[in-house]
Amino acid sequence: MPVDTIRWTGKSVRIIDQTLLPNKLVYLDCRDVATLWDAIKTLKVRGAPALGVAAAFGVVLGTRDFKGNDTAKLVKQVVQLCDYIATSRPTAVNLFNALNHMRGLALKNTNVPARVLKVLLESEAMAIYEEDRAVCRAMGRHGAELVKNGMTLMTVCNAGGLATADYGTALGVMYAAKEAGKKFKVYALETRPLLQGARLTSWELQKNKIDVTLICDNMAATVMKNKKVDLIFTGADRIASNGDSANKIGTYMLAVLAKYHDVPFYVVAPQTTFDMKIKTGAEIPIEERAAEEVTHFGARPTAPKGIKVFNPAFDVTPNELISGIVTECGILRKPYIKNIHEAF
Repeated sequence: MPVDTIRWTGKSVRIIDQTLLPNKLVYLDCRDVATLWDAIKTLKVRGAPALGVAAAFGVVLGTRDFKGNDTAKLVKQVVQLCDYIATSRPTAVNLFNALNHMRGLALKNTNVPARVLKVLLESEAMAIYEEDRAVCRAMGRHGAELVKNGMTLMTVCNAGGLATADYGTALGVMYAAKEAGKKFKVYALETRPLLQGARLTSWELQKNKIDVTLICDNMAATVMKNKKVDLIFTGADRIASNGDSANKIGTYMLAVLAKYHDVPFYVVAPQTTFDMKIKTGAEIPIEERAAEEVTHFGARPTAPKGIKVFNPAFDVTPNELISGIVTECGILRKPYIKNIHEAF
């Protein structure tokens, strides 16, 4: 496994504080739900699958100290916890799917003793964690079939071990390809404004001895034109039932450039990232974040004081720009509406 991003210790949710990477590898023990909520909000823990796991563990954390045998009271507390954790970030559907599992489990077990329900909740959270680990490996195997010796790959943001409970999504394909003995190069986009590609992806790939070159986001077109880029792999935070995919801002731009330069563009995501309740990407809520993320580089101001800022954290790539969606079930291709519904 590339990194141990998140786990339940029995007393806390232990995460890597990703805001400190690559300079420091620091583990943070979230011992209460408010601390975990803040960690999600401030991107100490991030990545759609990892957020789902964090949300599930958050419910366990919030019920750990529940006393007494009043099951109805415990169920009410679980529902309140799920509602609270859901307010942390709006786009990654894995977070909401995990909370729905935890809420649903509580509501279906109102007749069991409270102590039994607490055990069931912890077991469910661990099952979500273990499932993500297995799913990462399956996606990696399917995606690695696309990678041939000597290829040059490109990715944006971070969709690796830091974004999941195990292998990663887009980077999981690269790890699996390396394990299969394939030789390849990777261009990683820095991913402004928070530099997840520079700080996290380049750190992960370099740590795992994968040939990676870091580039600025606005160099992608030049690299595609002047260098040979064979495949692009990205992750996703929410995928509509028609295949439209929301991912870190800049992904849509990359897909447009890939189409122009005839580079296959693949999204790598588990079933839990699909939102079958929405028809198109136009229905995906897009988080807008603080202006300071754009106007400052670290603590240093880089823009005039008081300047207006538009800072969406995600964009949506239309399905027609996507060559395929790599899932744990295999690679889904067009027509997406038909094939997504058949797969899930």
